[in-house]
Amino acid sequence: MRRQNSASIPPVSPPPEASEAQSSLSRSLSRFDLLVIGIAQIIGAGIFVIAGVGVQIAGPGIILSFILAGAAAMLAALCYGELAAMHPRAGGAYSYAYAIFGEVVAWIIGWDLILEYGMAAGAVAVGWSHYLAELLRQLGHTLPPSLSPGEACVFNLPAFAMVLFLSGLLVFRTRMNALVARGLVFLKLGILAFIIVVGAFYVRPENWTPLLPFGGHSIIQGAAVVFFAYLGFDVVAITAEEAREPQRDVPFGIIGSLTVCTLLYLAAAGVLLGLAPYTQINPGSPFSTVFRQLHLPWAALLVSVGALGGITSVLYMLLLAQPRVLFAMGRDGLLPAWTAAVHPRYRTPHLTTLFCGLFVATLSALAPIDQLAFLCNIGTLFAFCIVCLGVFILRLTRPEAPRPFRLPAGKTLSLTGTLASLALMLSMPAGSWLRLAGWLALGLIIYFGYGALRGRWRPSN
Repeated sequence: MRRQNSASIPPVSPPPEASEAQSSLSRSLSRFDLLVIGIAQIIGAGIFVIAGVGVQIAGPGIILSFILAGAAAMLAALCYGELAAMHPRAGGAYSYAYAIFGEVVAWIIGWDLILEYGMAAGAVAVGWSHYLAELLRQLGHTLPPSLSPGEACVFNLPAFAMVLFLSGLLVFRTRMNALVARGLVFLKLGILAFIIVVGAFYVRPENWTPLLPFGGHSIIQGAAVVFFAYLGFDVVAITAEEAREPQRDVPFGIIGSLTVCTLLYLAAAGVLLGLAPYTQINPGSPFSTVFRQLHLPWAALLVSVGALGGITSVLYMLLLAQPRVLFAMGRDGLLPAWTAAVHPRYRTPHLTTLFCGLFVATLSALAPIDQLAFLCNIGTLFAFCIVCLGVFILRLTRPEAPRPFRLPAGKTLSLTGTLASLALMLSMPAGSWLRLAGWLALGLIIYFGYGALRGRWRPSN
């Protein structure tokens, strides 16, 4: 295992035979672009679906669950911010682990991130197809049962086609991708603003009581569910190498996007719980259901369109993130050279983008959403645990290293973030642990059969 001995985390050099033109990405993302990418990834199924699921667990107390989950997510976000400013390279947690722990741990994290983003994209694509089918039904149209989500589905054609379409867009310049993300973000922010403003006129305060109908422990159980509504800010770290001023702008994008989304979640959840008794809130489509109960079908239709757009933006960003992990691993020699190739004109990792798109499209067309979601959840928490632990170790071993963004009370908060992520992992079912172990074992077989023999990463001195 190769380790660093310098006072700071040095950048990773590309393989010797790779030229700068072959291994560098276009620096085209502004601070605002990074903020938008973070919001685009975070807001989606989490607020439009998970809020309703959480209400069934904690009742009106789900607002407290959102606060608790937001605090846990912020700990991980602050750790990501410190490492991203110290080491602004493509790959996110993979690159951090490589510089801090060495090649073997880096491979494990990179392989885990491939699982996380792939499973998440597949699950979101399946959820997107459900919303599309619901919207078409509201408009009086239906898809063939064998080609649409449901029990009779043989091949989920909407999910397959959407993933391939977005993957094709992602081949173009990252700047174009950021502009598309802006449009999708503005759409769902507009819908959330609509829900909050219009819904406020129909809120009945008595629906907020009793605050804890299922007891105080339900707040923690609810937080374990809605925590996943905050996932996605790590995608900003993945794109650090494409930022114009990464040491300044990446921490801003990570922390800023999570802060904005937390405030929106609390406002939207408060309105949702005030529109109807918690026992009448539909866990599958909570906002559109309560608007229909208020005899506002036009509002329910508008919310459905906004939810579809919101989930589209999440899928778009997940499909952006997964290829960049493969790109970073390929550039370090741990995967075949074609994974580190960039398009000669658009400066994007086009081959890995298309490869990942085909993989996720096939997965979303054939696999059920629940299995995809469980694998995504435990993989994400594993990555968060390693990132927070990395900050803690660096504070002990390299306290003098330059830190453009410095986590306040770094040792305490990073250790707290590590334990919080581990605790949420321990709350996952045993099946998720077995699938994660199987995936990591497969990754180690590939590493020792290929990557360990060809890895050529060296620190820059």
